[in-house]
Amino acid sequence: MDNQRLFLFVALALILGLIWQAWDKQYAPAPITVMAGATAGKTADVPTAPGTPPTSKAGSAAGKLVHGDRIEVVTDLFQADVDLDGGDLRQLRLRRYPVAANTPDVAFPLMREEGEVFIAQSGLLGHAGDLPNHKTHFAAAQKRYELGSQDELRIPLTYKSPDGVSYTKTYIFRRGSYTIDVEFNVANGSKKEWSGYFYGQFQHSRVEKPGMFAVSTYTGAAIYTPTEKYEKISFEDMAKKPLKRDTTDGWVAMLQHYFVGAWLPTKEERIEFYSDAIEGDRYAVGYKQLAPTAIAAGQTGALRSTLYAGPKEQHRLEQLACVATDLSKTDCTDADRVHAPGMQLTVDYGALTFLAAPLFRLLGWIYRVLGNWGWSIIVLTILVKLAFYPLSAMSYKSMAQMRKVQPKLESIRQQHANDRQALNQAMMELYKTEKINPMGGCLPILIQIPVFIALYWVLLESIEMRQTPWILWIKDLSSQDPYYVLPLIMGATMYLQQFLSPQPPDPVQRKVFMIMPVVFTGMFVFFPAGLVLYWTVNNLLSITQQWYVNNSITTRKAKTA
Repeated sequence: MDNQRLFLFVALALILGLIWQAWDKQYAPAPITVMAGATAGKTADVPTAPGTPPTSKAGSAAGKLVHGDRIEVVTDLFQADVDLDGGDLRQLRLRRYPVAANTPDVAFPLMREEGEVFIAQSGLLGHAGDLPNHKTHFAAAQKRYELGSQDELRIPLTYKSPDGVSYTKTYIFRRGSYTIDVEFNVANGSKKEWSGYFYGQFQHSRVEKPGMFAVSTYTGAAIYTPTEKYEKISFEDMAKKPLKRDTTDGWVAMLQHYFVGAWLPTKEERIEFYSDAIEGDRYAVGYKQLAPTAIAAGQTGALRSTLYAGPKEQHRLEQLACVATDLSKTDCTDADRVHAPGMQLTVDYGALTFLAAPLFRLLGWIYRVLGNWGWSIIVLTILVKLAFYPLSAMSYKSMAQMRKVQPKLESIRQQHANDRQALNQAMMELYKTEKINPMGGCLPILIQIPVFIALYWVLLESIEMRQTPWILWIKDLSSQDPYYVLPLIMGATMYLQQFLSPQPPDPVQRKVFMIMPVVFTGMFVFFPAGLVLYWTVNNLLSITQQWYVNNSITTRKAKTA
């Protein structure tokens, strides 16, 4: 019996820890920017071209973001600001994803240059010449561009170097797409061959969240290579040692909860991933080409890449395995295609991805049938419960048998209160006589725990839950219940479940078990409604099954009496 309680305590402690993680993530104080420490004084934020020292351009103080004239861009999905000093993407708001459900007109700022900095930069590197990078001042023909009824919107920025080479940096936005092409068209008006390399990078402030358990949502960089697959590169990793990794194919991303920005090189391109620490405790992470593009004197050429900036919608991320840079082509083997497999891994389910990913696909299939994520969560919970019905029945049967012998156990405890060895021996004799396995109630539960934790992460990490209504007062499954109805129902179901379970003979254990519903209810008050819904439905199903098993055993006992 003591071993059984130990297993149950471990399971409850694990679940409570997960709940606290989610609460701390959702409702802890806002992230703070750690001031300059180990990285203070480092200012080189332009990657080094192969064989050349870092490029340096005038126009900004070391490590500071300059603010030049802006180009406003409006499409069906984006509201963006491009700064002519550097041609950076400084502001990027997602029009279909409001900051909050009650402010539908306030678009979510995925990229920003104030507070928690997150911007996208790109440029060219070379061994010689004055090549434009993210510190170069560009010119533009107009200050505002709007997609309107077009399917494609081009934002050209121009720069002409003293050596006679003209550059046009073009952002290409497309209707219905969160991918943004970035092209550098080079007109070599000089008298010698031009050679250069493309690079794309993100700058992001280092952020840390207070709290022992504030680890549930990852904010930081990630890279993907064909050999090592998906790999996180945290700000702490970049502070300890700059990233330097050569590969052919792959991508580099900056992640946060629900959203991601990623540079997607063209297929079969030799690249190097890199990172750099910048004064002000910011970090640059990106990639640069390793094979140069050569353009003869008097000729033109182009260097390009693709930027994804948007939600972690899995169907969109999976489509990035093959993205056309030329819409007239359809063959995925074309060398000028973006090739970014594995982008769906940025939806971070942690170590249980192998369980969570199939659960999400099942949840998505149910949603396509029902058209409501709340009802889909309920159906998924029922299906998972049915799948584990035999194990649960075994567990509840064991609990019911333990409940039946509870008076005898209490009597044995009183009889051998001062002799623990005799107490354990008498308890084992009772289990043998009654044909009870004292571990039978907890082992089936422990087997199910990984599946329930995986489902927990599915509901917590899937952007499909964000600002999604269910019924009546539940307008957002990713936010707390505004009237605390679901948490109170959940607490009541948990208390009823405790009542149906055998009570521990030990008074301290009994008090702990009785206070658990109160503790869980207090935590679930701040919990996303979708997770509370899942937990409540699971409790109701468990109560129904436990009541049925208890009643069956009682009926069987009455018939044999």
